[in-house]
Order: sequence, then C-alpha cells, then structure tokens
Amino acid sequence: MAIKFFIQKDIPQVIQAEVCETIASLGGRVESKVPRAGYVLVQPGTTEEERLRLCWSIADRPDRYFVPYTYVEACKIHGMLLKQIFVHEGQPIRMHIDSSIANVNVRATISTRIMHSGGDPTASAQSARVILADPNTEVFQHLVKTYQGESDKYVESYLWVKKCIEKGQVIYTPVVYKNPGGRRPGEERTQFTEQDEEHLCEWIAAKIPYKETGGRTGNRLYQQLCEMSSEPEYAWVTRHTWQSWRERYKKNSTRLDTKISEVVEQKKPAHGEKGQYGYVRRPEEKPKRTRKKARNNHDLAGPSNIDQDMDQFPVPVPVALPGVAGVLTAVGGPNDAFNGMMYAPGPPPIFQHMQVPSGSLMDVAVARQNAVEEEMEDDENEWQIREGTGPPPAWAKRKADDNADDGPNKKPRSTSPARHAEDDGLHVLDRAVRDVAREFRFTVEEVQEYYDKCGDVERTRSRFRRMREVLAALVDDDVEATT
Repeated sequence: MAIKFFIQKDIPQVIQAEVCETIASLGGRVESKVPRAGYVLVQPGTTEEERLRLCWSIADRPDRYFVPYTYVEACKIHGMLLKQIFVHEGQPIRMHIDSSIANVNVRATISTRIMHSGGDPTASAQSARVILADPNTEVFQHLVKTYQGESDKYVESYLWVKKCIEKGQVIYTPVVYKNPGGRRPGEERTQFTEQDEEHLCEWIAAKIPYKETGGRTGNRLYQQLCEMSSEPEYAWVTRHTWQSWRERYKKNSTRLDTKISEVVEQKKPAHGEKGQYGYVRRPEEKPKRTRKKARNNHDLAGPSNIDQDMDQFPVPVPVALPGVAGVLTAVGGPNDAFNGMMYAPGPPPIFQHMQVPSGSLMDVAVARQNAVEEEMEDDENEWQIREGTGPPPAWAKRKADDNADDGPNKKPRSTSPARHAEDDGLHVLDRAVRDVAREFRFTVEEVQEYYDKCGDVERTRSRFRRMREVLAALVDDDVEATT
C-alpha cells in the first residue's frame, strides 16, 4: 500500500513540486486531504505548522506523524523509511540541545535528525524530557547531578540520538549500583514519633527498596535525606539530624524493615529504577581515537572533538521560508508501494537558524473549528476493484442517464453488445484473425489457416484485402453471357 503524504500548503510551490516529484519517484502518494495514517510534511517554526499540529494531532490517529518537508529527501538519502521513534504517549519527545555542544553545524544536524525521527528539539532545559550535552565538559556533569533525582528527565550525550536511530528505539542510559559504604554511629536527641518512622520508612522504600542491595546503614542515604529539608514536603526532616535518622533505623532495623517491605509491596518498584539511592548514571563510553602524538595532558577534561566522534549526518536541513500569499494545492503521485532505494549522500548541510514565530498560543478547539483542510474518509484510502464475478464498484458503474444524453456528436458503438461479449476471453491474436475475416468477409477458418502458415497479422490482412479486391473486380457470369 502506498504511503500517503499531506504537504503544508503555504510552502513555496517550487519546494512542493520537488517534494512531490521525490515522493512519486519512491512510490508514495500526495493527498489533498489529511490522511488518517501517513505523514504531514510541515515547515518547522512557522505559525501554519503550529496550527496543523493543533488541528490534526489527535490521540485517535497514532499513525499520523508530523515531520519536516525535508523528511522525504532524508528517506531517499538513507534508502529507507525513517522510523518515528522519538514519540512518547503519542506526543513528540521534547529535547533540549545544550550549548556545551560547541559546533553549531552539529547542533543543527542533531536537531534535524530529531525532527525526522518524530522528536521536538526546540524545548528549553526546564521543559525538556531529554537534555543533550557534551559528556566531556563540566556542564554535562553538572546537568547529570542536577537532574539525577527526577525520574522523567534524562541527560544524554550528543551521540545518543545516533545510537537510538541505529537501534530503532529509544534507550536511555541506564544507572549502575555504586556502594554507598561507610558506617558511623550517631546519637538520638529528639524523641521519635510514629509519624517520623512512617516518613523514614517511605524514604528508605523509595531509595533502597530491597535490603539485599545494601546501603541502608550508610551515611550518605541519611545525609541526602536532610539535604531535602528545603522542600516543603520534606519539612519533617529538620526534627532530627542525619545521624539520628540513621541511628533510629540501625537500632530498629528488624521492625522497620517489615514496614518498609509493606510500602515496597504497594508500590512495587523495579531494581535500579531511576531515583533509587546507590544507583548512578553509567559513565559515557569514550570513543576510540587514533592520535598522531601522545599528549601529556590527556587526563584533563575538555570539550569533545565532535567532528571525529560523530559522523556527519547526510540530512537536508529545513530553511526559513519567506511569506507566501495564497494557498497552494497538493499534487498527486502514483499509488505504488514506497520502495526504499540507495542513493549517494549529498554535501554536508548548512545550518540555517529558524526563529520560532512569536505571538499568543492558539486554542485547540478554535484551530480545529477553523481548519481549512479535510480529513480522508475510510473509503478514500484505496481504489476498490472488482473481485471475481462480483458486481463492479460504485466508481466503475455507468450512470443511468449516460445513454439518454446521446447527442449528435456522440460516437456510435463500433460493436454490438453481443459481439462485445464474444470478445471476452479471446487472445489478442485470435481477435486479430477474426477482425480480418469480418473486415474482408472471409471465414475465420480460411484466415486462420493462412495466418498459421505465415505467422504475420499484417501480411495476412494485406493478402485477404487483395483477394477481396480481385473478387470485386470479377464480372458477373450473367453480364458476360449477354455481351
């Protein structure tokens, strides 16, 4: 089945024509209506793109994707249909590309690859689900430490996007266990209440849900608890010092472990879940490099050589568009399958910075109410065909009043219905032989006999035409007798 595309209509006609030509060459099909399952090609960073997303990004249409118009060319370059992997719960995964990635062209390339694979690289660091940074900088370590406790935010290397696309799925960097270690006795000074013990059990259940992993009597677990005192929901920790919290558990571990197990049984966390104490981010794998000369300062931290670490992505980058007046109509293409083809990669892309249009946010209900596009219906997906001896589809039926409107210029039928019925099932050569017999008024057997000897239809036609001319030129016997 051909893959369907809808093109944002205010994209310049020249670009639309090129995109349509590429889609047609790869067997896709451009629709004039928004497909239920397919791709909506947009110009990133425009108001029209925002409107299209508000109108047609619906949870009931999980197979409808919004991608830049350069997505088609990227599929052509890679020789395959790029999967939309950067999607979470039906929405693009919001990502932030940190400025620690110094190479501006690499940032543009990463941004384009994210958009081609379904993600949104325009989010801020606060609102993003994924933050991409250079792992060989102090900024990266600071980001990891800052967001280590947030279960829905991930800090990843700039190479993470490439790895996910190669594997065809989103795989976040896992955490590995690091022994908290250390024991030091403390001293109780304030009377512990039953509520204090409940809070302590909930904290330990969240950070070290399974006792066999160790660390429940380490110092850092309780130091981290007291560091949370600035948070309103952790105001209760100021009642005791971290040494007191630790000592309380240590002296009552048998009884408190039972309560902790009850909390864990209710929440059922997995081993190594993000946020658990003792589990830290796995260190980034440093890519192997070949160096001409050994350096004395190789242990010093510094920014990555991104040009060597990261292959240049041969992907086209969308460029900012001028204002275009009027609405352009989509151009159709053949309905063959979208076949992957291998092409040589083009030149490296040039970064074009695109400003996001300012203005008030659109309302979803208003945008959908004022939508100028139409959505394809279920029966518009493919042309129906006649199956076996069943009735023809509706589009193939002749209208009842077609015969009634016969005008003076209407071409008459060349054959009768009975003759047309006889044509069904005949081979093209048998039909040609029969036509020669009818045209020159000979029997089919006579024409067939000669055709079997010469094997040429035109030669057979020429012979029987001459034979008919000879017969027509003969004088009738009665006329010859009277003369």
